[in-house]
Amino acid sequence: MVGGRQRSTQGAKAAGRGRVVVGLLCAALAVVVGVTVVSRYVLQAEWWQVRHHVTSAPAVPQSAIGPPPGPLSVSWQRSAPARAGALSGSGVAYQVAQGQVVTASGRGLEVADARTGTDRWSYHRSGWTMAGWSATGSRLVGYFERTGNRDERQMVAFDALSGGLMWRRDDTERPAAASRATLRWPGGSGIVTTTDERRRTLYGRSADDGSTRWTLKLPTGCRLFEDAAHPADGDESLSVLALDCPDRSRLLAVEPGSGRVRWVRSLGSGESPEVRVLEGVTVAADGTALRAYDKDGTQAAVWNGDEVCGDAMCPAVIHKGHLVVAYRPDDSPTGTGRMESVEVTSGRSEWARDVPWYAAVTEAGGRLYALRPKLDSRLMPAGIDVIEPSDGRTGTVPAPFVLDPALTGVRPWLAAAGGLLYVAVPEAAPRPTGSAHLFALRGGRAGPGPAELGGVAEKDWPDACGLVRGPDLAAAHLAGARATGTGRATVGAIGLPHPVTCTYEQQQPDPEGPVEPTPSPTGSAPPRSAVSAAGSPSRSPSPSPSTSVPASPSPSPSQQRWGRRGLTVTVKWVAPTAPTASALLQTFQATQSQARRRTDIGADEAYEIGPTAGTIALRVDRYIVMVDASQPPGAATRLARVVATRLPTLP
Repeated sequence: MVGGRQRSTQGAKAAGRGRVVVGLLCAALAVVVGVTVVSRYVLQAEWWQVRHHVTSAPAVPQSAIGPPPGPLSVSWQRSAPARAGALSGSGVAYQVAQGQVVTASGRGLEVADARTGTDRWSYHRSGWTMAGWSATGSRLVGYFERTGNRDERQMVAFDALSGGLMWRRDDTERPAAASRATLRWPGGSGIVTTTDERRRTLYGRSADDGSTRWTLKLPTGCRLFEDAAHPADGDESLSVLALDCPDRSRLLAVEPGSGRVRWVRSLGSGESPEVRVLEGVTVAADGTALRAYDKDGTQAAVWNGDEVCGDAMCPAVIHKGHLVVAYRPDDSPTGTGRMESVEVTSGRSEWARDVPWYAAVTEAGGRLYALRPKLDSRLMPAGIDVIEPSDGRTGTVPAPFVLDPALTGVRPWLAAAGGLLYVAVPEAAPRPTGSAHLFALRGGRAGPGPAELGGVAEKDWPDACGLVRGPDLAAAHLAGARATGTGRATVGAIGLPHPVTCTYEQQQPDPEGPVEPTPSPTGSAPPRSAVSAAGSPSRSPSPSPSTSVPASPSPSPSQQRWGRRGLTVTVKWVAPTAPTASALLQTFQATQSQARRRTDIGADEAYEIGPTAGTIALRVDRYIVMVDASQPPGAATRLARVVATRLPTLP
């Protein structure tokens, strides 16, 4: 009996251990199943990581026409923040089509009504970056990668008008040569072009259902460029992709609907070219030349030079069988270029004109619109040139915004439709990544003055040298300063009657002996204003002749410790109204990496620009003035207050 009880006890213990093991296995299985369920249906679920808004409102098509020549005003505007991180997915790009404006960025897609700017539909994925997008017909396709894991990716297709989801594929191919600058990759004839991991094969994927329609092996030894600025482009009938080949780069032109190779051409270097396709005409810049090819791959024109396009693609459009392109000849001064119209079929140059360097060009309604970073080198606004494509005749009007093409986030961009001109420009704000700002411009009201000045009469512009006087300089510890340079502004055929820039300099006496100031040579270049092309502070103005200001007594020894001191006063703009001046000043401060609001100047608005307190931009009513005085400390503030007090008293 004792032995039986022992066996029974041992059996009970064994059974207990078995139940514990089974329980642990069940618990482990439950944990695994739970983790799987949570990962699949919670962590990776569409319902929480996707924000997708659609619309049932019909889109209203627009006619292919821009605003008439003359002053421009803002119809509507909106900003899209740039996204910091990897090169792919950091830019912002735009497209106007079918009565809609598409904003594509690393954050996703936002689509607005092109007439009013009101939201229509959008798509964003939390924890994912949109690294590419394509459009063909009534379809938009976005390519997304999980942030921090490029191997986990997804391709999503939408109805372009409603935003409705068409299809979604996980772990699919990558876009074929997506642009780092615009995230765009080629699509046409209802097909988007994709590639494999090695970038040596092309696939034509249906934008309707995501199925693969054709496959094309690239030439032996060649593959697509990766993370290039703009290595491919296309329209509905032609996709052109740059190939990285052993000898030199090539262009591959493919019919997107069938995958048939139309032509292949070798370029002049091994660098990744920038590629544009304009109504079947391909334009490519590879660091050695800008080349244009017709629809059959025949070279129609070439412009040689390693800087012919600068850091980005030359602005170009097609108008009635003519390629109109803005480029930089080797001998062109900084900030200038040349525009030329070439007949594509014959390669014959129809006309050529010296022009300012254009940041972007578009065509609509028989007119060309060109965006120039500065209306004049000394003035604040950007400019819009309206060009007659038959002979290059040009009219210039101010843009109601400021442009700094050196900022990142978006390439300056133009499009025209429905009587509106759409312009996208980069901004430094919000810090630190900046944003892209889109303006829809319409024709503005004419004023008493010329259109080149936004309707403001020339007589309304004050003399920059009359804003600060001798006692004002002495009070700012600049006694003895004299005007050493003036700068005048010309917009189109209009020359302003008074100097818009006045530079003062004071050479302090050296303790070991007097130092005579060196006079500026007659005819030297006018001084640089206190800001660069878009407003970045400058501390080295270049003097030029000017009317003199009566010299004040020599400064005291206590003032000599500041050495050479100077001041620049610039009338940056006179707007038709105070609200338009305020809006322009707001776009200016948004382009500055450092801008601080000042409420102690006595102006309607004032901003301190740059890392030190040496540059102040201020607005009084419809006048915008810049004061730049780096030494002695406090001089810029004192003189800005003087300007704010004196502007309202001007006749």
